[in-house]
Amino acid sequence: MTEIKQAITGGCVCGAVRYQVNGALRPVIACHCEQCRRFSGHFVAATATRKVYFQLLKAEGLKWYSYQPGLRQGFCQVCGSSLFFEDEQGERLSIAAGSLDQPQGLKLAAHIFAAEAGDYYQLDATLPISQDGEHSVQLPL
Repeated sequence: MTEIKQAITGGCVCGAVRYQVNGALRPVIACHCEQCRRFSGHFVAATATRKVYFQLLKAEGLKWYSYQPGLRQGFCQVCGSSLFFEDEQGERLSIAAGSLDQPQGLKLAAHIFAAEAGDYYQLDATLPISQDGEHSVQLPL
């Protein structure tokens, strides 16, 4: 987990969406589910924070797509950058790790939905691999 010395910022390619995190980030989880692969064009590598630590600084390009009730993915409708995943009833907001402005020292901690992984790449077998969405990577306090 990262030690917070200052706010963590990030955003999309064009700058129409900017955000700030004022709390700790979870290690990165690689999600290989079909929905994430289609959303990103590959698997999604996402960190996460508690929603109370998250603040949108600029949202003019933010668009949410809900593919099932209560679950939604956020992206920039201007440049197309994949940015967020949210279970609207949960306390976590997942953030595309590549959208962070500065390196945060985060490491890939697990693979989930490995049963749905693309057939053109190999998963890192040195990390925990879950065939479904179960994992033991904790959201920081």
